[in-house]
Amino acid sequence: MIKKYRLKEIKDLPSHIIFLRFIYVITFFSSIAIVSLSLMMRKVLSDIPSIDKLDEYTPSLTSYVYDINNKVVTQFSIEKRTFVPLEKIPISLQNAVIAMEDHNFFKHWGISPRGIMRALVRDIMHRRVAQGGSTITQQLSKLIFLKPEKTITRKIKEMFLSLQIERNFSKQEILQMYLNQIYFGGGVYGVRSAAKLYFGKDVGDLTLPESALLAALIPSPETYSPFNNPERCRHRRGLVLKRMFNENYITQKEFEEAVTAPIPTERSALFAMKAPYFVEEIRKDLEAKYGASQLWKGGLKIYTTLDIEVQKVAEEKMEKYLKYYDEQYVKQIQKEDSDIEVSSATTLSLQGAFVMMDVKTGAIKAMVGGRDFKKSQFNRVTQAKRQAGSTFKPFVWLSALMNGYTAATMVEDSPLAFYYDGKDWRLLEGATDSYSIDLAIQPFISNPDFKIWVPSNFDDKFLGRITLRRGLELSRNLVSVHLVTKIGPPFVVDVAHRCGITSGLDAVPSVGLGTSLVTPLEMVNAFATLANEGIYVKPFMVIRVLDARGKILQEHVPYEEERFAPQNIYVLLNMMKGVVQRGTGHYVSRLKRPIAGKTGTSQESKDMWFIGMTPDVAAAGWVGYDDYSSITLSHWTGGGVVAPWWTEIMGEALKDMPKTDFPVPEGIVFVTIDPKSGKLALPTCRKKFLESFVKGTEPTEFCDLEH
Repeated sequence: MIKKYRLKEIKDLPSHIIFLRFIYVITFFSSIAIVSLSLMMRKVLSDIPSIDKLDEYTPSLTSYVYDINNKVVTQFSIEKRTFVPLEKIPISLQNAVIAMEDHNFFKHWGISPRGIMRALVRDIMHRRVAQGGSTITQQLSKLIFLKPEKTITRKIKEMFLSLQIERNFSKQEILQMYLNQIYFGGGVYGVRSAAKLYFGKDVGDLTLPESALLAALIPSPETYSPFNNPERCRHRRGLVLKRMFNENYITQKEFEEAVTAPIPTERSALFAMKAPYFVEEIRKDLEAKYGASQLWKGGLKIYTTLDIEVQKVAEEKMEKYLKYYDEQYVKQIQKEDSDIEVSSATTLSLQGAFVMMDVKTGAIKAMVGGRDFKKSQFNRVTQAKRQAGSTFKPFVWLSALMNGYTAATMVEDSPLAFYYDGKDWRLLEGATDSYSIDLAIQPFISNPDFKIWVPSNFDDKFLGRITLRRGLELSRNLVSVHLVTKIGPPFVVDVAHRCGITSGLDAVPSVGLGTSLVTPLEMVNAFATLANEGIYVKPFMVIRVLDARGKILQEHVPYEEERFAPQNIYVLLNMMKGVVQRGTGHYVSRLKRPIAGKTGTSQESKDMWFIGMTPDVAAAGWVGYDDYSSITLSHWTGGGVVAPWWTEIMGEALKDMPKTDFPVPEGIVFVTIDPKSGKLALPTCRKKFLESFVKGTEPTEFCDLEH
C-alpha cells in the first residue's frame, strides 16, 4: 500500500529522502524515455539495408551498340549510365564536385554535425524537412538504398548508413561510387554518360570548365541545364569555379579562363537515333535472348556489322529520291485534274527499302526499312513480303543453265497461253500467236469456271528467237515463262530456295515472273549466293556481345555451304553484267565498275526493284506503296525508279573498294559468237560477242545467217 503524504508532511521529511525520491522520479521517466526512444529507433532502423550489398551493388548500366568501325550507333538504357573507375575521372571534375557538394569530404566521418544542426534549425523554422546539409556519403546512401522522401525517419536512416559506409569503404571508393551514381539530367547517370551527353566526349577528356559545368548540374539538373536555361547554367558554373578557386583547387588565371568558356547549346549527336530499323532488329533479337533487364540495364557492349557511314548515305539518298517521286506524282495528278488539291493528292507517300550485305560473310552493312521510323516502325526489309517481279528471273536462268542451256542458246520470245484444269496450269497447245490464242479461248470466255492466263512482255512486243543472254538483258517475260514451262516450276522453286529464299513459292508457270511474295532481305541474300560463286552464307547483324565485365556472351560463328557449281554461277553473273552494261539496268553502268544486277517491276507496277552485286557486296533497293497501290507514273520501271538512287548510294559505299571483277573459275572458256544466231562468229558477221561457256558446252557450228 502506497503511503500518501500531505504537503506539510513532505516538507517535514529529511532533505536526503526528498533528493532520493527526486532521483527516483527522474530515473523512472528517463527509463521510459530511453525505452520509448529505443523502440522507436528499432522500428526506424529495422528495415535499414545492409551495406554488405554495396560490394555487390550493380547500378543500371547503359548497353551500347557499335558499328563495324566501333562507332557508337545507339544505346539501350532505362537510365543512361556507364561505370568508370576513379583514376579515369579528371581531377578537376573530382575537385569541382567536392568543392560544391562536400568541401570537408576528406575530413569528416560520414556526417557533418554542423550541417545537420544548421539543416535542423531551418527545417524547424519552415516546419517541414526542406533543408539538405548532406555529405557526399549521405547522398550516396540515399541514392543507392533509400527512397527520395523528405522525412525525419529517412534522414536518420541516411546518417546511420553513412556511418557504416565510412567504416567499411575508403574515401576514394565512396567518391567513385558517387560519381558513377549521381543523376545529371537528360536521363543520364554517372559522369561518363554525362560527358557524352553534354560534350560528346569521353569523361577523361573533359576540360576544367566542362568539369565545373557537370558539378553545377548536380543539385538540380533540369534547372541548371545548358539546354533549358543557358544563362542560369553559366552563372551556376561560375559559382563552382569560384568555390574551386577559394578552396585552392585552381589558380586565378585558370578561373578567369574557365569562367568565359562557352557552354554547350545542344545535346551530343551520340545520343541521336541512328539506323533505327537496324537497331530495332538488334533489340528484338537480343531482348528475346537475354531478357529486357539484361539488355536495358546490364551495360552490354554490342558490336554489329553496320557501317554507319553507308547507312547515313542510304537514308539520305533514298529519302531525296522518294520525296522527288512524290512531288512528280502530285504534278502528274494536277496536270490531269487542275482542280484537285495538293493535300488530297499526297495522302499516301511512296515507301522504300534498302539493304546491303557482304557476300563473303553475310554481314548486313546497311538497312533502311522505310522513310520515317517515328511514323512507321514496320521494317520493309525484313517484314514486307512483296512480289519480286523480274528480279526473280536470275533463278530461272540459273535453272536453265543447270539443265543444259548456255548463254548462247536460242529461246522463244513469243506468245503463249495457259489454262487451269482444276489441278494445275497447263499450256494451251497450238496457241503460238495472238490470233490463235484469241481463237482458242473464245468458246470459254463466258464460262466462269474456266481460268486462262496469257502472259505478256512489258512493251507488249515479241522478239521471236533470241539468245538466253539477250532475254535476260532485256528482261523478256515470255522467255522466262517458256523456260519455266520446259524446266518445270518445282525445279525453279528449288533453285530459288537453295539460293536463299525462305518464303514459300508457288510452283506454277508464273513463278518465273516473280509473282510469289518475298522480302528484300531474302532477295539480297539469294543474290549474295550468286556473287559468292554459289556459296550460301547466312546473313547476320551481331558480331559479338560482351557483358559489363567484358565477358563474351555470344560471338558470331560463320555459316557457309556450297550449293551450286561455280561454272554455272559465273555464266549467269556474266549475263547479269550485261543487264547493267546493255540492258534494263544500264543506269547503274555510271559506277564504271563490274556490276551484275537485275531490275524488277511486278504486276500492275506495284513493286519496283533493283538488286545488284560486286564480288564483295550485294544490295537491294525496293519502292512501292504500303497499301499495294500501283505506281502510276508514266513509263516508270525498276530500272528508272530504283536504279538511280541505288547507284548514288553504292557510289559512296564502293568508293574505297577496288574495282575487281568476278573471278573466272576453272572450266570456263570464252568463245566469240554471233549474238543473233548464238553460233560461232564468222568474219562476215556484223556484230561479234565474246561469250562465256562451261567447257564442253560452247557452240561448234558457225553462224549461218545472212547479215
